[in-house]
Amino acid sequence: MLRLHRVEPAAALHADRATYQDRLLFHTPEWLAFVAECQRAEPVLATVSDQGATVGHFTGLLTRRCGLRILGSPMAGWTTSYLGFNLRPGVCRRAAVRALTRFAFDELGCAHLEVRDRGTTEADLAGLGLRWDAAPTAVIDLRPDEDALFGAMAGACRRNIRKAAKSGVVIEEAGADPAFADEFYDQLRDVFAKQNLVPTYSVERVRSLIRHLFPVGRISLLRARDSDGRCIATAVLPWYRRTMYFWGGASYREHQHLRPNEALIWHALRWARARGVTEFDFVGANSYKAKYGTTEVAVPWARQSRSPLVARLRDAAKHGFALRQRAAARLGRIRQPATTTGS
Repeated sequence: MLRLHRVEPAAALHADRATYQDRLLFHTPEWLAFVAECQRAEPVLATVSDQGATVGHFTGLLTRRCGLRILGSPMAGWTTSYLGFNLRPGVCRRAAVRALTRFAFDELGCAHLEVRDRGTTEADLAGLGLRWDAAPTAVIDLRPDEDALFGAMAGACRRNIRKAAKSGVVIEEAGADPAFADEFYDQLRDVFAKQNLVPTYSVERVRSLIRHLFPVGRISLLRARDSDGRCIATAVLPWYRRTMYFWGGASYREHQHLRPNEALIWHALRWARARGVTEFDFVGANSYKAKYGTTEVAVPWARQSRSPLVARLRDAAKHGFALRQRAAARLGRIRQPATTTGS
């Protein structure tokens, strides 16, 4: 029987965690510091043991909602794709999930648990008392050569990439430019305004992400400029080991006819591949991503509550957030019309 034991963060612990082949960016100390800062949450690290021998690790964060202790690994809204487990080959993920529920409710005294683990399948969750959403993601295998990657895209996508180049769109690395976060966020507001919404997070989250990841070289910040040198689109792309993630992308509507978004993704794919990255993860499976030649991967988002009332409160909170977002967008349009001027 597997068991989870909470441990304090230490250099030796992180060194051991780094030896696991399924370790992702989201398990690193820098990413946890980013989430903890933005969500006012407390990181929770635990070893997974089998008869006293360590066979894996668990990563999550403790937070409070309505006075209730919640263990998120991760929670929706944290702009974090996956957390969950790092396990040695052959260790049963179903058994790890079963041990996690005991750990969350018995040892930590939580009222609610959410987990999205890249290696866990719906079959692993069946019969354990959890509910889950399918939550697939779209990925691109970067191991083929550039010609094969380009050829796997839809014809319209390839034409758009060529159009961007012919129109004078240039992609550049933003580096440590402090203006980047504001540029990205201004474009993001325009993206949401198109749907009569407002962004789900503030510009401070973008700044926090860059502040924690840029010094350790785990993020690529890209700009697309038009032929006049105006920044018309941006992309935020954390990466670690084998995978680059599409954390966020935005562009001004008035310049989208130049196709900067496709040019940004094509640049990112080549940039990542040149550095030995073998997978590009779009972090979600929206239909527009299929044009890049993606493959859909199922990554269920599971949750369990101590009582049915807590489960209903969670669902009501999710619905209430959507209503508040739309209300905020309406209020914003009354106070100050959205602008689409370049930076």
